[in-house]
Amino acid sequence: MAKKKSAEVSEAQIAVHWQEEELIHPSPQFVSQANMTDPGIYERFSLDNFPECFKEYADLLTWYQYWDTMLDTSDAPCWKWFVGGLINACYNCVDRHLDKYKNKAAILFVPEPEDEPHAAVTYQELYVRVNEFAALLRDFAGLEKGDRVTLHMPMVPELPVTMLACARLGVIHSEVFGGFSGQSCGERVADSGSRVLITIDAYHRNGKLIDHKVNADLAVEAARKSGQIVDKVLVWSRYPGQYHSASPPVEGRDFMINDVLADYAGARVDPVRMAAEDPLFLMYTSGTTGRPKGCQHSTGGYLAYVAGTSKYIEDIHPEDVYWCMADIGWITGHSYIVYGPLALAATTVMYEGVPTYPDAGRAWRIAERLDVNIFHTAPTTVRMLRKAGPDEPAKYDYHFKHMTTVGEPIEPEVWRWYYDVVGKGEAAIVDTWWQTETGGFLCSTLPALQPMKPGSTGPAVPGIHPVIYDENGEELGAGTGKAGNICIRNPWPGAFQTIWGDRERYVDTYYAKYCRDKDSKDWRDWPYLTGDAALLAEDGYYRILGRIDDVINVAGHRLGTKELESAALTVEEIAEAAVVPVVDEIKGRAPDMYISLKPGFEASKETETRVVKAIEEMIGKIARPKHVHVVPDMPKTRSGKIMRRVLAAISNTMDIGDVSTLANPDVVEGIRVLVQGEGKVALKKGPEDIARFGDEG
Repeated sequence: MAKKKSAEVSEAQIAVHWQEEELIHPSPQFVSQANMTDPGIYERFSLDNFPECFKEYADLLTWYQYWDTMLDTSDAPCWKWFVGGLINACYNCVDRHLDKYKNKAAILFVPEPEDEPHAAVTYQELYVRVNEFAALLRDFAGLEKGDRVTLHMPMVPELPVTMLACARLGVIHSEVFGGFSGQSCGERVADSGSRVLITIDAYHRNGKLIDHKVNADLAVEAARKSGQIVDKVLVWSRYPGQYHSASPPVEGRDFMINDVLADYAGARVDPVRMAAEDPLFLMYTSGTTGRPKGCQHSTGGYLAYVAGTSKYIEDIHPEDVYWCMADIGWITGHSYIVYGPLALAATTVMYEGVPTYPDAGRAWRIAERLDVNIFHTAPTTVRMLRKAGPDEPAKYDYHFKHMTTVGEPIEPEVWRWYYDVVGKGEAAIVDTWWQTETGGFLCSTLPALQPMKPGSTGPAVPGIHPVIYDENGEELGAGTGKAGNICIRNPWPGAFQTIWGDRERYVDTYYAKYCRDKDSKDWRDWPYLTGDAALLAEDGYYRILGRIDDVINVAGHRLGTKELESAALTVEEIAEAAVVPVVDEIKGRAPDMYISLKPGFEASKETETRVVKAIEEMIGKIARPKHVHVVPDMPKTRSGKIMRRVLAAISNTMDIGDVSTLANPDVVEGIRVLVQGEGKVALKKGPEDIARFGDEG
């Protein structure tokens, strides 16, 4: 590829040098069975038909009472959808399917140990379990509509049972990712005002039975220090009749759920009729600094949006076997493991453990055995599987009709492996972009209507109308080659209602920057700031560049880190790449590149040289990394995301902070010595932009 010169850009824009990729069309076989093949959907969901267009999604649900106001903007920007409507999320995900699908699997649970049998939970069995547990929550725990309850649970069927039981009662659930520490859980207990904590004694991860109950003790104490008393800790058993924790139950506080449930056998609980705007759940964002942000999601608007996007973007039919390999502790799991698929009477797969345990073929064995035909995962996992076993998918006889990528931008080189090797050239891919706050997808191709483009999320989904602004509020249009801050012009039903207990922070963080009139009740005056950087190509496809914070200002040029990482991944032996800013006396900041290699390759100066050459050729000399560090592995969160904040601290000789909650904390010291040498003393703090860089929680 010809070398490109770095264009002069103002600091309000992000320099973009990515080439446009080819378009790849879905197969006729996929198109012929797709849920949405009518291109008229974009006209129906145009701004001319807003907000009434979203009735199309709401009509996928069963309502006790229809709404009288589609969109209420009187408390802008806290939008209210389907006002006057009455609905219950649990009823829509369970009860209404019984006449037709009672003996169909709702959940297929795959334990991590391969010698343990898979478990199928039918819709009838789910109905029984949810009702019995709802009775326990109401009568034993004393929970009622509007109460909050914190769940700190891993990927086991008891988690969706618990969520749905809460939804049945109108109790607001707040699930904390199982990999978070007891301290983090306790902070969320306190912020939400939960007096009941629901957990499990143990679960499997990476070949070990992890003691999880010990975190409950830490969480209760952390909450107490913040002024919130937990009355009851309800503990599920990973193996009923056994107890796998070193933490003894506390008398009068801790109760084994499987023991108490015996008193509620056969119980039935009528679903509580909820106002559409009543909160369904809180989902805390995963930052490690400051007060956690509890994103409050509604019942009617949220459920309508995830049902609609599950049907038309994920292309889920009731007869499909659908596997989203995310964790329910994140918004992806809420929307696209539990509420969206179950609202459509799908069969949703839950896997307890690590995708590469006991080897890199595990995911594909599961797909083959369960005949999964829709697969949904994150670029982080795709890169992990590509690194651990690039040839493994070809060994197994599974066939996906559809694959999703979610959570962060996917590099074109990784996309092609996903399409060619994992999808076997058969599956349509949707590269979705959205956030915890948005409830559901914002950008994606509609898989039967638009071609795929490696590395690009595609156009906005129906009903979403983005705009890209620079720092000065000027719109950056299609085909300009300039990137900026991607915003959404209009409200949508899946969007969160507010930050729990902190409306001012909600407005300041997401709406204040580009608000035209803070006293306005007109939604047109309140563009939603996503916090992501993006570029709009001439064909109307968006390329997401990552968080606005993940931009390095090199001598006045704002470079997106994803573009640099993507260039590095074109080098054959590179498995993973991460870029962080490092202080430079001349340029102010410069990119520091960390890479890990595929199996069978060894670190060499030649590899480092090829990485530098690829970046110079694809972006320009301005993006040349200050260093290229070849590391054995990247520091990662339990969800598999690279902790760039840790790498930035190492590059800048800053205080690395607590790494005990990482999935692989042992690699950090080895990387530090490799980069800094022995005997370096970390600074206690550094430049603010570096201190917060890539903080992925």
